[in-house]
Amino acid sequence: MFSSLGLFKQTPCPEHPHCPTRNCLFAHNDSPGHKNDSTASRKLSETHSLEIADDTSGYDGPRKRRRVSGGLKKEIALPTPLKSTQQSAVSPKLVKASQKTHIGDETLPRTASRTISPPPFRAAKNVPTKTIASENEERDKAQLLRNRDAAPSPLSVVKKSPLQKAKVVGESLNPRMLPNPPVSHPIRMKLVTMLYEQMIRLNDEVKKNQAEVRDALLLSDQALITEALDEEFQVARKSPTVYQNVIKSRIMVLKKMKLEVWKEERTKKIAQKLPDTGQNKPSAPKNIETGLTSAEEIAFLPRLAAKQEGLSKHGYITSMPTAAEVEAAQKGIESSHGWELCDRCKTRFQVFPGRRAEDGALTSGGPCTYHSTRPRRPEMVKGETKRPDLKYACCDETLGASAGCTKAESHVFKVSDPKRLALVMPFVVTPVQGQTDLPGAVCFDCEMGYTTYGMELIRLTATAWPDGRELLDVLVHPIGEILDLNSRFSGVWPKEFANAAPYEKDVQPGVASTLQIVDSPSKARDLLFELLTPETPLIGHALENDLNAVRVLHPVIVDTCLLYAHPRGLPLRFGLKVLMRKHLGRDIQMGGDQGHDSKEDARAAGDLVRYRIGEMWQKMKGEGWSTRDGDFYPPLPLDTKHE
Repeated sequence: MFSSLGLFKQTPCPEHPHCPTRNCLFAHNDSPGHKNDSTASRKLSETHSLEIADDTSGYDGPRKRRRVSGGLKKEIALPTPLKSTQQSAVSPKLVKASQKTHIGDETLPRTASRTISPPPFRAAKNVPTKTIASENEERDKAQLLRNRDAAPSPLSVVKKSPLQKAKVVGESLNPRMLPNPPVSHPIRMKLVTMLYEQMIRLNDEVKKNQAEVRDALLLSDQALITEALDEEFQVARKSPTVYQNVIKSRIMVLKKMKLEVWKEERTKKIAQKLPDTGQNKPSAPKNIETGLTSAEEIAFLPRLAAKQEGLSKHGYITSMPTAAEVEAAQKGIESSHGWELCDRCKTRFQVFPGRRAEDGALTSGGPCTYHSTRPRRPEMVKGETKRPDLKYACCDETLGASAGCTKAESHVFKVSDPKRLALVMPFVVTPVQGQTDLPGAVCFDCEMGYTTYGMELIRLTATAWPDGRELLDVLVHPIGEILDLNSRFSGVWPKEFANAAPYEKDVQPGVASTLQIVDSPSKARDLLFELLTPETPLIGHALENDLNAVRVLHPVIVDTCLLYAHPRGLPLRFGLKVLMRKHLGRDIQMGGDQGHDSKEDARAAGDLVRYRIGEMWQKMKGEGWSTRDGDFYPPLPLDTKHE
């Protein structure tokens, strides 16, 4: 079965002399020396259990001791080690004999003299920790000085201790982990290595061309690894279905890439990482040149007015609710006992206008957790077949990943039903004015906040068109109790709202340092009516929201949402910020979390209308149209020209 190692040859067999085993592992020696051997074995076991008298200076606490099975402790007289000169003079036989240990008159094998490893020591309590720390600190400083003096080349390989390796910040050429990798790890490793090799080749070419190279274009070894890992990771994350095709195509592009193309590509990437110093901003804003005078622009404006027949599908209210419809809405609210649907988190909650009698609460349901932006679908990557998931721009989370990233004190709701809106404040048609010094057109924008009656007007702004001068800009105290001023979008903050001075008509618009406040939405509406007639064009962006907030029915509407309609149709719309950036090269609404400025939005809508008038007039001029005394004349018929 297996050969014996002879470990028990010195141990007498317990079954001797009647042992039935043929090849017994134990000794079966009947000679007189057998008894001595057994005695020596017993003493050898005692020798292994002796205490080792070590020097314990500088250490305290219990030492690990071997248990003594019994008998007296005997000291072992270890042989004195020979010097090198003596060892050369001694014969091998004498050296072998000297390696044996003697206990009394008995000779033990040399294993009895083998040293036993001492137990681990514990630091003494009387050794100050500060001294040890200072010694370590001095040793580290000395090592740093030696490393600095050595000044190894960046390309040289330096062996470091495990502690030093842990401090190095960098990555190895190993694909980064993904929850759902597109392919197996060996395939990713092979592809990223091939990508890295091509980058090394191009980087070496840059290095050889020392006369023209810039330091920023030459990458270090670690920068090349990071660059290869970044490219591979982005493709694996964004294009998993076509991962191999994209990576292989990129490798072939790098393989055929020339040095000039690589330098240009590196320059672009460096420019993207640089801080924005104004060089990366878009070109200067366009100057709006319509080719018309201000009076001619006002005369041209009705051509851009929306038709009343199709406004209802865009959310406009074109007719006032009847008294029966309003009464039915009132009964519905009473039967619902104040239950509403949160406009942010879509949770059902109860609202208490006038506060709940028991505890003075305005709403139920506690705080509201929500996302501050709507989910949008990212653009598809070229070659990708699967549509990307919807994501929130506020936190870059996928739709359904979490309840929200923003928390508010209470839930809020919005009312769009004309009947319910008329319950809070009735709709009014723009009245006829007797004044003659009114502006030719008015740009109009409102900001809304959440109250116990839904979303109400909290700021109203009007500017003249086309010059953009301020006509009206006031804060408005809503009818219901305020739940949330929606400051992130409205730009109206509680401190500004609470400290606003009452409105005074004698103060010229734009002169006061802070906004004034009126006591009700109906008062703000009356101030707006002083600037309008039923024939005055009212300009704005998504005007249905603003008109519903002030409960106004106006016949002449110029809406930039309708002028610059989305090519895919409703319900898609371009935002005012997008339109200004696209057509006029201007950035608006750059306040971030500070919210929008209704005055800026009103003027921006007016500028977009002027830009569209300029486009239309240039086309009409090409067709033969002309203007004279503020009127526009079409081209004459061909037969009339010949006459």
